[in-house]
Formats: sequence, C-alpha cells, structure tokens
Amino acid sequence: MSQTFIPGPDTARAYRDALACFGTGVTVITVATPDGPMGITANSFASVSLDPPLVLWSPAKGSRRYPAYIDASHFVVHILGVEQGSIADGFVAAADAFSELDWAPNDHGAPVIQGCLSHFECTTHAIHDAGDHSIVLGRVARASHRAGKGLLFKQGQYGRFAPNG
Repeated sequence: MSQTFIPGPDTARAYRDALACFGTGVTVITVATPDGPMGITANSFASVSLDPPLVLWSPAKGSRRYPAYIDASHFVVHILGVEQGSIADGFVAAADAFSELDWAPNDHGAPVIQGCLSHFECTTHAIHDAGDHSIVLGRVARASHRAGKGLLFKQGQYGRFAPNG
C-alpha cells in the first residue's frame, strides 16, 4: 500500500523513505584543504553534459565539511566498486579517512584515491543555491575507469546491480 503525503517538517521521515526507493551509485568526493586532504561520501552525483564535460554533486549546507567544498577550486569524484564499501563508510565517519588508502594529490593538490571504479578530476565550474544543499558543477579535466561493478546504495543499504534474466 502506498503512502501519499505533502513533504514538510512533519513528514520528513516519509519523504526520506520515498527518496530511498531510488538506487544511486556511491561516490567519495575529495578536496585539498589547508589542514590536509578531505573526503566525503555522497550519492548526489550526476552527469550533466558531454560537451563541455560537466558533472554535479550536492553537498549539504549543514555539513561541517561544506565550507571546504564550496571554497575548493578543484575536486575529485570517485565512483566506488562493489568491493569498496569500507571506503564509503570511512568517509561517512571521518573527513580524513585516508590512512588506509593508496592515494596521491593530482596537479592541483586534490586527492586521487587509487583503485576506484572511476574518477573525475574537476575544476569548480559553478555553484548554485538549492535549499539546504548547494549544487556544485564541475568541469571534468581528467577521468579514468577500470573494469568492475559499481557499488549501489538504496534504502539505507549497499548492494550491486543484478540484471534481469
């Protein structure tokens, strides 16, 4: 049985549950800060344009990490493989979860985590207000990918894609 409601403060949990029905890929977005490398797990990533190559993601304004991302001129989006749930969990818990990872700064100092399914090295193109989040558009300067299956997130759980048939 479906539940119909008007999104608002009294129905916030129902609204989150409705959004959780949409499965997404799992990303870690990294930036360089004066205090060292920073990362955050996000599922708000999307491709925007092939020409020019643009992607977007949406950090929450309430996050303690928000200012670093809004101030960054460069960032890296990492698409995680099915075996990389621990990387996602690490950056949910801490902004500096790099100690167990193989990573290196790119030409702009932004951390690139090695071994991810793919990554996109971006220059901040534009930032738009979007309620309690911002929409950060990045112009992709460099990308890479490897063979493998992507880590998915739906209804509060990690999983993988299983084709029909």
